[in-house]
Amino acid sequence: MTTINLQQIQKAESLTNAFRIFNELSENLANSYHGLEEQVAKLNGELAAARSERVNTLIEKEKLASRLQQILAALPAAVIIVNAFGQVIDCNNHAIDYLGEPLLGEDWQIVRTRSLQAVTGSPREHQLIDGRRVNITRNLLSNDAEQIILLSDVSELRSLQDLLAQQKHLTAMGEMVASLAHQVRTPLATALLYASQLSNPNVIPEKRQLFAQKILERLHYLERQVNDMLIFAKQGRLAMQHLSLQQLLQQVAESMESYTGVFKIDNFIQVDQLFGNQDALFGALMNLLNNAVEAGAQHIQFSIQQMDAECLQLTISDDGSGIEPHQKDRLFEPFYTSKTNGTGLGLAVVDSVLRAHNGSISCYSEPGAGCIFIITLPCINDYTLGLSAISTDWEKCHEAL
Repeated sequence: MTTINLQQIQKAESLTNAFRIFNELSENLANSYHGLEEQVAKLNGELAAARSERVNTLIEKEKLASRLQQILAALPAAVIIVNAFGQVIDCNNHAIDYLGEPLLGEDWQIVRTRSLQAVTGSPREHQLIDGRRVNITRNLLSNDAEQIILLSDVSELRSLQDLLAQQKHLTAMGEMVASLAHQVRTPLATALLYASQLSNPNVIPEKRQLFAQKILERLHYLERQVNDMLIFAKQGRLAMQHLSLQQLLQQVAESMESYTGVFKIDNFIQVDQLFGNQDALFGALMNLLNNAVEAGAQHIQFSIQQMDAECLQLTISDDGSGIEPHQKDRLFEPFYTSKTNGTGLGLAVVDSVLRAHNGSISCYSEPGAGCIFIITLPCINDYTLGLSAISTDWEKCHEAL
């Protein structure tokens, strides 16, 4: 009996321990479950807060996107977004109005060729099919793969600029007419005076020859003045055709034969066919050379070289009296002159002629150290290229310089 009781007592203790361990485990599980419930509740709260913040962010982004769309639609310009492959992926209504459809998904270069025409002398400006002019600007977006292209209508601005230029030209024409009487009357009176002496039987042959020479000089002077005034009045609108550079240089050389100093022409290029107005170019070159002679130059050098396949550079340098610094800023301004008997049209006409040929002129001078005039001209060999080709060559010419 004692052994049986001992075994029962041991079993009872084992059961008691088992129940105690079970209760402890149950209590631990209950505590863990409660902890998990609290953690789940906390995570649910954080998730709800994050979801609410996300929703608010999306709402703000939608509002911002809507505002940007409204701004984009209200912009008085065409906006085109181009991807890395050159395809139009987005645009506003102005872009469709300017460029027509189809637009989205099209290659930008195809759209540009279809709807935009180059404007001579303005590399950033193009003309739409309906005649409006637009200015093109391009910028890379932050991802460096897409580009935003902006087309701004500058038709009204150009019209105002043309009107202002016309008003300035009319004002200049008025000044020219005012000075015309003096500039023509004085040499004409001199020529008439010498001509009246030719009929005098008492004048010896040597004097007659001198008087005839003086009359011829005055008539040549009048011819130059009239030509300058006519070219200036045309505002650079000249008839263009093929011309020979060699013939132009030969014409200049023959006109400088009476020059008593040293005159040298250095032609370093092989191109002979150009596109322009030979008479106007000849007059512009002679204006520069005559100014050098009048400035007391004893050495005049005229050199021609080719900057690249499309650009010529003509340089006229002399050892004359030079130009004062305060005069250089107004050098090509109409009717500005430092000469007592000058019209101030010579260099203005030179600038006008070169602009008509899509060229340019610059001057480098120091008082007492002579002058250097540098002329750039596009070299056109094919008449079929037309004015658009001249514009392209002029852009290349600027890049080369």
